Amino acid sequence: MNDDDLLRYSRHLLLDDIGIEGQRRLLAARVLVIGAGGLGSPVVLYLGSAGVGTITIVDDDDVDLTNLQRQIAHDLARVGTAKAESAARSIAAINPAVRVTALVERADAARLGELAADADVVLDCSDNFATRQAVNAACVAHARPLVAGAAIGFDGQVSVYDTRRAESPCYACAFPPDPAFADVACSTMGVLAPLVGIVGSMQAAEALKLLAGIESALVGRLLMLDDGRPRAAGRHRRQHAGRGGAEAPGRDRERARRAPPHARRARDGVDRGARRARSQMSGLRRRARRRRAARALRLAPDQALS
Repeated sequence: MNDDDLLRYSRHLLLDDIGIEGQRRLLAARVLVIGAGGLGSPVVLYLGSAGVGTITIVDDDDVDLTNLQRQIAHDLARVGTAKAESAARSIAAINPAVRVTALVERADAARLGELAADADVVLDCSDNFATRQAVNAACVAHARPLVAGAAIGFDGQVSVYDTRRAESPCYACAFPPDPAFADVACSTMGVLAPLVGIVGSMQAAEALKLLAGIESALVGRLLMLDDGRPRAAGRHRRQHAGRGGAEAPGRDRERARRAPPHARRARDGVDRGARRARSQMSGLRRRARRRRAARALRLAPDQALS
């Protein structure tokens, strides 16, 4: 590394788990990214900015106006441009030292095997089940770790399949091939724009850990973003409005303190029962959301990592 590299990657060098040796591994690494859309955009940008030496991007699609809501590697001026080439230009604008190969093609099984054999880590950022199975088969055949992600609606998932480790399953072990499976597309179901950024960023982080020699906690496990919509922590109490308005909270507390013991016990019992009912309903809603997400993402609900 030269002086510019030491300055550019200084925040990585400060991390004990990466340091100079880990950064050198990143600079020498070769990564294959399948898909340059919603997930692939943050993946390639973070891998490029982190200094991954060689990045191969495979995507046969062109940039469309509808992509710009979430696919941050592209811009309005590149509508109609091949996504792989657009993503390569975005990486070059951030870190021109990275070697990027943009393949505008739909790779078949044989081609995926060739590309996977030449990579250290493969990231599946595709949007259909058949491609995921083909990418997985290539990774298994050549013993390459696979970082897979998916997102639809408000739900997403990330997992690492590293068949170099005896205890790690592959993607097909978790989700067996099914010729009758019907894909769910963002074009019909929709997707929250930042969600693909979250999932793609997590994929990039797991890939960087693998390349730098850091243990990944997601090998053989599934991390699931279960309904990413924010939940209210609770209702705000109305503030004291003075004479003629809401009573001050202190008056409620004073009346409660003066209540006879039997009334306080009855009230406490009602409160505990209400809390139990709310907790049970919350659990039922969580399980229902997981089942909906499982159907949309082809997941088994008991595989979710809370």
